[in-house]
Amino acid sequence: MIFQFPIGTVAMLGATGRTTPASSPEAGADLDISLRHLYVFMAVAQAGSIAGAAEKLSRANSAIARTISALESVLRVRLFDRHAQGMLINGYGRIVLARAERIAQEFNAMSKALDAKRPSAARAGSHLVFSSLLNSRRLAIVAGLPERRSMAAVARDCGVTQAAVSGCLKEFQERLGVILFDRSPKGFVPTDIGQVLIFHFRRCLAELRHIGADLGAMEGTVQGLVRIGALPLGRTRILPRCIASTLERYPRLRVATVESPYHLLAAQLRSGEIDFVFGALRPADETADLLQDALFDDCVSVIARAGHPLASRRALTMRDVEDANWVLWRPESPSRENLRRCFRNAGLAAPQPSVETGDLAILRGVILQSNMLTAISADQLRHEIASGELLVLPIDLGETRRSIGITQRRGALPSPGTRALIDEIRAQVDRMIEEGQLLPVAPPIL
Repeated sequence: MIFQFPIGTVAMLGATGRTTPASSPEAGADLDISLRHLYVFMAVAQAGSIAGAAEKLSRANSAIARTISALESVLRVRLFDRHAQGMLINGYGRIVLARAERIAQEFNAMSKALDAKRPSAARAGSHLVFSSLLNSRRLAIVAGLPERRSMAAVARDCGVTQAAVSGCLKEFQERLGVILFDRSPKGFVPTDIGQVLIFHFRRCLAELRHIGADLGAMEGTVQGLVRIGALPLGRTRILPRCIASTLERYPRLRVATVESPYHLLAAQLRSGEIDFVFGALRPADETADLLQDALFDDCVSVIARAGHPLASRRALTMRDVEDANWVLWRPESPSRENLRRCFRNAGLAAPQPSVETGDLAILRGVILQSNMLTAISADQLRHEIASGELLVLPIDLGETRRSIGITQRRGALPSPGTRALIDEIRAQVDRMIEEGQLLPVAPPIL
């Protein structure tokens, strides 16, 4: 994961309140937003005036005014309409305020976690956590260390010196009064409190990442970066088609896919590092904090190469393949669990794979070059099945039916690009169901 927050050039606002159109390529880039500025912005929005915010924050009117002007310069929009009666937040301001308030919620959670670790005399409000981080670059530096494990790597990612990374971490830990990382032979490893804070840092970075895209959408331009957790079934046909069609409509949009086991994608979804996951849905008791939207159903098929000894059989049972050699997905995958359940329900031992993989290319290659069997969605190998290289064996595995769909974090505020891509996926799936290419979602059993 690479966090990039280049420092934006502060320019004087013109009469229209914009220096660069929101639809310009620059407006879709990551912005170096001061968290202190966001904190002051929220105070002005709440008070409705510079003077009211200055009184609340115990700062001079002129300092508050300069802060608002600096934030507007970075964002390239006016956030307030100035009137004799005060500062009236406008449409652009409301967009930024929605993200700022969500960031404030994360900092409140951080403050509670810090207070639980520090003596009462050292406890402080969330605004001091804001002040400690200063800007999004510092947020990215601290959030990047757990994965990159070295200051040198984080320095390269963020475009700063290693000394700057070291100084940032040292100052931040001193201000907060906690140790965020332990040094180990493997690099920087988060402490318990470090893991909690970094989780919230990453959520804040996600909100910051979407501010430019939100502002662009105000002027009809869908832009910014959408990060998708792509599970095997979703990424073989539907997702590539939907990405291509969405980018054709919105050429300033950028898309990044993340291919990992589900538990890693779910963790990144919860921390805001990815915007949604597309693939097989999980049981409700595992996803209470997530929103799952079932779009279609899929079944597991037993697949073999053309010329396999069982290929000429017109009907087969699970007992016929009980002693076969298998190449299967990893144990945590839904298709593997569903296959295991099928065999158990038939009174048979679950298959023990000779090859276990999470890579479709390896699975495909092993099947094509051996008499091993696999059990996955036929859609994932549809090209090889259509060409006659592989075939679906006539074994009924109806109990393996599962729902495929979109998973989002409960309470998340999707970016315009995320909404556009999700809408395209839903529309594409609906068309494929109408054409008989996909199974509709089965009604729940009452």
